[in-house]
Amino acid sequence: ETVCFQSDSLFFFVFACFVHVFCIYVLRSFLFLQAVFAAFGLRGYLLVCLYFILGSAVTKIKLEQKEREGTAEANSGRRNVGSVWGSGSAGVLCAVLALAYPQYDSILRLGFVASFCSKLSDTTASEVGKAYGKTTYNSLPPFNLVPRGTEGAVSLEGTLAGVAASFLFAGVAALLGELNTATSSSSPLLAAAVCAFAAFVATTFESALGSLMQGRKGWEWLTNDIVNAIQIAIAAIVAILLGLQL
Repeated sequence: ETVCFQSDSLFFFVFACFVHVFCIYVLRSFLFLQAVFAAFGLRGYLLVCLYFILGSAVTKIKLEQKEREGTAEANSGRRNVGSVWGSGSAGVLCAVLALAYPQYDSILRLGFVASFCSKLSDTTASEVGKAYGKTTYNSLPPFNLVPRGTEGAVSLEGTLAGVAASFLFAGVAALLGELNTATSSSSPLLAAAVCAFAAFVATTFESALGSLMQGRKGWEWLTNDIVNAIQIAIAAIVAILLGLQL
């Protein structure tokens, strides 16, 4: 009887853990995508999927080398709930605001695209830099040399790859028609350029923030997920402010 009781207890414990993980990860991810789909339709949904596909793919670049050097992402780049929301919180906020205030739908689409441009750019720059960066610098003066994988470090190879990734994502968004009315000029190419520029501003700020504060005493609460959320919010805000002027 004791053995049966222990087996039943173990079963219910495992089942409870499964339900807990399902509720936290699957349902939150579902709500994330539902909000985007409701606001920006299939095109917005496809862009989020594209971001996660490309973002996961770049983490695999020279993964074995990065694991040996201790610079690989945790869980081989697989995303947990915190990283999903850290990557998409600004995009979801733009979606929710677009549903609440449909008259601002076009400009909020610009912020939505810029936020994912920024995060993809950051992920690509980091992963390419850790894999191929020959010389890595601190992003703040005096720009001293630091090891690859250092928080806030930048490299030429990573920076160029990140900029290319942001233009690629913004270009796909333009081709899908997500940016057709994002600016008063109704130029999707101009809107794509705005997104890429906003992404560059935000990733530059993120590198400086990581170098200055992340991992320092008294700033332990400033995790990667929080820094990511700040970064993509800046990208969205910069894109929206520029879009209002164009």
